Amino acid sequence: MTFVLKSAVSALAVSCGLAMMAAPAHAYTLMDMLRGDRQRTQSTIFMDQMPPGRVAPRGGEGGSLGGLDPEAPLPKVSGPRYYTYKTEALQFVDTSKFADPIVTGAVAEVSPGSDSEPVVQRRFLAQAKVRANADVAKALETYYSDSRNPLVWVDGNQINERAQSAMAALADAASVGLDPADYAVQAPAVDPANPDPAARDRMLTQFELELSAKVLAFVQDTVRGRIDPNKISGYHDFQRKVVNLAPVLKLARMSPNAGAYIASRSPDSPQFEALKAELAKLRAADSNEEQIVISLQGLLKPGDSSSEIANIVKALQKHGSETLKTDHAATFAAYVGGSDYSPDIVSLVEDFQKEHGLKPDGVIGQATVRAMTGGDTNASKIDKLVVAMEQVRWLPEDLGSRYVMINQPAYMAYYHNDGKEQLSMRVVVGGKNNQTYFFNDEIETVEFNPFWGVPQSIIINEMLPKLRSDPNYLDQLGYEVEVNGHAVASSSVDWYGSTANVSVRQPPSSDNALGELKILFPNSHAIYMHDTPSKSFFKRDMRALSHGCVRLANPRAMAAAVLGTTADDVARQIASGQNHAVKVPQKIPVYVSYFTAWPNKDGVVEYFDDVYGRDAYVDKAFDATTKARGAQI
Repeated sequence: MTFVLKSAVSALAVSCGLAMMAAPAHAYTLMDMLRGDRQRTQSTIFMDQMPPGRVAPRGGEGGSLGGLDPEAPLPKVSGPRYYTYKTEALQFVDTSKFADPIVTGAVAEVSPGSDSEPVVQRRFLAQAKVRANADVAKALETYYSDSRNPLVWVDGNQINERAQSAMAALADAASVGLDPADYAVQAPAVDPANPDPAARDRMLTQFELELSAKVLAFVQDTVRGRIDPNKISGYHDFQRKVVNLAPVLKLARMSPNAGAYIASRSPDSPQFEALKAELAKLRAADSNEEQIVISLQGLLKPGDSSSEIANIVKALQKHGSETLKTDHAATFAAYVGGSDYSPDIVSLVEDFQKEHGLKPDGVIGQATVRAMTGGDTNASKIDKLVVAMEQVRWLPEDLGSRYVMINQPAYMAYYHNDGKEQLSMRVVVGGKNNQTYFFNDEIETVEFNPFWGVPQSIIINEMLPKLRSDPNYLDQLGYEVEVNGHAVASSSVDWYGSTANVSVRQPPSSDNALGELKILFPNSHAIYMHDTPSKSFFKRDMRALSHGCVRLANPRAMAAAVLGTTADDVARQIASGQNHAVKVPQKIPVYVSYFTAWPNKDGVVEYFDDVYGRDAYVDKAFDATTKARGAQI
C-alpha cells in the first residue's frame, strides 16, 4: 500500500500548481478566469456540460454537493486558445482642417502657381487620402492642423533630401526585423519641364502625408512591435506599449539626418543588437552553402548500423568545436565510410552531445540531429530571428540590471545581476496541452515548505475520474479537502456534483508537488517557479512536461539569488519544516518568455525548437498586417 500511495503522489507531482495558494471557499479558480464570470462559475460550474433535459442541482448540505447522473460525461476544463489574428483597424486621416495655406521655404505668402517662388501650398493637403491606425492618424491631424508647422518632406515643387533620407531608412526596415512593404512610399513623378502646378501640388501633398504616415507607423512598430501579441492567443499577456508620436515629425524635420533619426528609434539593447547582427550575417551568407541532411527514423543507438553514419561524421566535422575536432582527430582521419555506429564514433557523438547540453549517451535522436546539422536552415533561422526581434519589442526596452529570464523553448532560466548572467539552470515548462504563458512580472516572495492548492482544472480533469471510482482517493494521499471553507473527508463529498465550492490542497512534505519552495510573482495565470520531487525530468532534452508552472533544477540557488542570501540560509529556512514566506528585499523583474532564437551570455545566438508552434501564429499575424496595410485606399 505504501508503494501504491507514493506512486500516486509522484504521478500528481507532475502537476504544476496553477493555484497560488490553497483555494479557500468561493476561491476565484482557473475556470472562473477562463469563463470570465465569477458568480456564475461558483454556482454552475458544470452547467455547460449538462445533457439536454437534465436539471442542475442547487448543491447539498453537510459536505454533499448534490448528485448528477453518474452516467453523465465527465466535465473538462480547457486552457486558452489561439486566435485568427485580427489586424488593427485603419481609418482615413481627417484632412478637413489641413487647408490653411502656408508656404515652405519662404515667409511671405505666394499666390498659387506663382513662378516667382517655388513653393507648395498646404491647401491641397485637404484633398489627400491616407489611411492609418488611430494613433498615427491623431499625430498626423495634430501636426498638419497647426498652420505654423511647415511641410516636412517637400520644399517648393520637389521632394527634399530629408524625404530621400527617410525613404532610405524605411527601405532598410528588414535589417531590424520589419517588413519594408509596410512602409513603402512612391516618390511623385513630377515633370519639371512641363509642370501642371495644380496636379504637381496635389501629388506632392499626397506624398507628404503618405510619407509622414509611414514614418510614424515605422516608429510605432519598431518601439512596440507591428502586431498585438494579445491577439495571437490567450497565452500571450502584455500591456502594449504606448508610443509618443506627437514629436516625431517635428524632430524628423529638425534633424540634420532624418533617416538616422528614424533608424535610432529601434531597440538598442544588447539582446536586440545580437539578433540584428545575426540576421545581417545570415542574409549575407551564401544561399548555396551546402546543407547536410541526416535522415533518421527513430533512434540510432550504439552498435546499430545506418547509412546515415557518413552524414553524421560529415556534420560533426563541420559543426563540431575545434576542441572536439582535436580530441577526435584520429577518429575523423580513420573514417573512410561505412554504416557501423562504432565505439569511436559513439565516443565522438557523446562528447558532441556534452558540449551542446544534451544527454551524453551516444543515442542519436532528433535533438542531436538538429545540433549536428546546425539546427535549422538559414531560411528558418532568419524567420526565428525576425519573430524574436518582434517579441523583444513587447518587453520593456531595458530589462534591468537585475532580473530573471525564463526562455521556454530553451528550457532554461537565467539570473542576471549587475547586467551579467550569474546563474543558469534547466527548467521544466508546461506541456503542449498546458502551455506556459508569455508575459513579464515581478518576483515578490519566496515561500518555503509550501502547500499546493490544487486548481480546479486538475481537480476536474485529472482527480475527478479517480474520485468517482474511489471517494477515499484524496484521504489516502493525505490531501486536505474543504467544502465551503469547512474541512471534510474526501469520502464524504459527492464527486458527481459541482466542485465550485470544493478546495483541495496538499500539505508540505517530501512528496509535495511543489517540493521545498516556490518563488512567487503573483499574476492572473497563477504561474510561478518551484521545486519538484520529479528530478529525473531535468535529464531530458525535451522538458515541456508540467501543467504550466516553471520547475527549477536548482531551486535553492535561485531562491538564494533573488533573496540576496546564501544557499545555507535557504537550507535553514527549509529545515524548519514550517510553511512560511519571505519577501525579496527588492522586487525583481521576471520575464517568462518564448524565444526560439536568443543570444547566450557570450552574445552568440542560439536556436531552439518551437515547442508550442507559436512562431507560425506570429508569422500569420505578420502576413495579415502587411496585407491590411497594403489596402491604403
